[in-house]
Amino acid sequence: MLDFAVPFLICFPFLISLFLLFSGKSKIGNAIARIGAVVIFFTSVAFFVARGIKIGFSVTEELYVNTEIADYVILGGEILLALVVTFLCFKYKKYWISLLSIIPTAAIIYIEETAAKENIAHIFLDRLAMIMVLLVGAVGSLIIIYAVGYMEGYHNHHKEVQDRRNYFLALLFMFMGAMFGFVTCASLTWLVFFWECTSVCSFLLIGYTRSEEAINNSFRALWMNLLGGVALVAGVIFFHSLLGTFSAREVLSTIQMIGQYSNQMFGVALYIPIALIAFAALTKSAQMPFSTWLLGAMVAPTPSSTLLHSATMVKAGIYVLIRLAPLMKGNVVGMFIAFIGAFTFLSTSFMAISQSDAKKVLAMSTISNLGLMVACAGIGTPETVWACVFLMLFHAVSKSMLFQVVGATENSLHSRDVEDFHGLLYTLPKHAMFLFIGITGMFLAPFGMLISKWSALKGMTDDRHALIVIFIVFGSALTSFYWGKIMGKLIAHPHKKKEVKDVTHMGEYVSFWIHMITMILMVVFFPMISTFYVDPMVANVEMIGNTTGIAAIPQSTLYILVGMLLLVFLIPLVMYFSGKGEESTQKLAYMGGINTGKNNGFVDSFGEEKILWMSNYYYEKMLSIERLMKPCQFIATIILLVIACILGGSMIGGMLG
Repeated sequence: MLDFAVPFLICFPFLISLFLLFSGKSKIGNAIARIGAVVIFFTSVAFFVARGIKIGFSVTEELYVNTEIADYVILGGEILLALVVTFLCFKYKKYWISLLSIIPTAAIIYIEETAAKENIAHIFLDRLAMIMVLLVGAVGSLIIIYAVGYMEGYHNHHKEVQDRRNYFLALLFMFMGAMFGFVTCASLTWLVFFWECTSVCSFLLIGYTRSEEAINNSFRALWMNLLGGVALVAGVIFFHSLLGTFSAREVLSTIQMIGQYSNQMFGVALYIPIALIAFAALTKSAQMPFSTWLLGAMVAPTPSSTLLHSATMVKAGIYVLIRLAPLMKGNVVGMFIAFIGAFTFLSTSFMAISQSDAKKVLAMSTISNLGLMVACAGIGTPETVWACVFLMLFHAVSKSMLFQVVGATENSLHSRDVEDFHGLLYTLPKHAMFLFIGITGMFLAPFGMLISKWSALKGMTDDRHALIVIFIVFGSALTSFYWGKIMGKLIAHPHKKKEVKDVTHMGEYVSFWIHMITMILMVVFFPMISTFYVDPMVANVEMIGNTTGIAAIPQSTLYILVGMLLLVFLIPLVMYFSGKGEESTQKLAYMGGINTGKNNGFVDSFGEEKILWMSNYYYEKMLSIERLMKPCQFIATIILLVIACILGGSMIGGMLG
């Protein structure tokens, strides 16, 4: 039965997607979407647990060698994707973008058809693949359950947008199916198909509203991700020409080859496909200079942003870089990838400070944290890969909940401006609670994001990457700044009393609660997850090299985290019950003049009454996206050109030598 779980998880979402596409505006689509999401949720969780119990988490499996029919289906899918992209590019007169789909599709088809047939496995399961299956299945399903209720409120609020919610839900399911295939496939040709599938799904989701801005942003996302797809195909073809295989397992075995041939032309040549595939991962993870596509995705309804930022699109890039970590460790490719990641982390943290749009803050935060993950994978030491895995896990859950709650808050407040969140604790207390916990999970102890940053800093310091450490230290300080501003707004006393109708559906609340409970459980079981799952994964010879274990975080520290978590909830409860029933008096605050007696105003030196109004400072003139993005993109482009010149020069030198 376990052997059929992966094909089911790949195919079932596609089948649900086809049903929703042809169901029109039928209300039965909502029920089918909910049922499909629940089935995927429990299947992915049950598969993860059952496989661990039956054969053990440490066992790696290679499945499905004879897949001739599936190969033809994948081939047809590649052609269909190219046709869809080409049609839409011509429809909207973006002709040149179609070439980024046509050329790599033609190249990979030609190579597949002319290359000798191989008997290789097409599905590969190990610890990393299984944890990605769990992440995509659990978080992705909750996002779809949330999306069903959200889209009703969205279209009630946005009357100008054509109601195509079943089409929207179909794309979400298609996205999940593609991600299941992406994280479990062992064939590089299958990998290319699922990669392109995620690119096209994100393109269609971003353009959902069909507004001029949405169309422009969707095509920007398309060409940037297709450019990464071109690099991926080039890397796959290059690997095949060097090693004669499309097996991802064979490619990973080049760790020993690089060490053996580093001073010869063959060894140098191996760095080129590694660099090409790493470049593709940078585009997918929205790293500089490709960050603008993810920022532009904010025009789409919130569930698409949630899926892109947490469980699918951007995590695909991180997944690839974790796989490449042993190939990048200690060489020029890894050094440059780590530098771009750290540079993105710092620069986007600066830009996030200037944003008052809550979704843009979340978007810049996502790009920033992805930069940290990219830097960790580029360094490639056990400590940094350990940090990268936990950053990915905690970020997925926290950011998924944050996007969902911001979307639900926008439907109720009709605004997502951070300034309008002032006093949200008093107007929408449940939303404020979920937001507060989600933000806490992003940068405060005892949640895993902070601990993972500590491990990353330790690994980079031990490896003597001084400039990258400086970037991460200052970027982390900026992270605390922009999250702190939002937290302050949530708990501030409201300027004026106002009634806000909560239009959040029960399904949305179910998703919020499950996310919050999952975050808490991840901290409670942090020591166990680290000891029995992540530590062995990063210590495995296929992941890192000949290491026997890691010492990223001492076990005693991990258990202290559990105690801290208990205190986080215990202290407020003790304060509440100890102060219950006691009389309290409100003290008047000094606000630069004589208090009017209401604690919301004062009399100034001219005798005029002033109303107190608190607002955050955003440094818009200094740190705006418009001011910083292009210079940062220019710097990142120069870095990429430098690494291209270095690798090209090495190849030429090897040929001449």
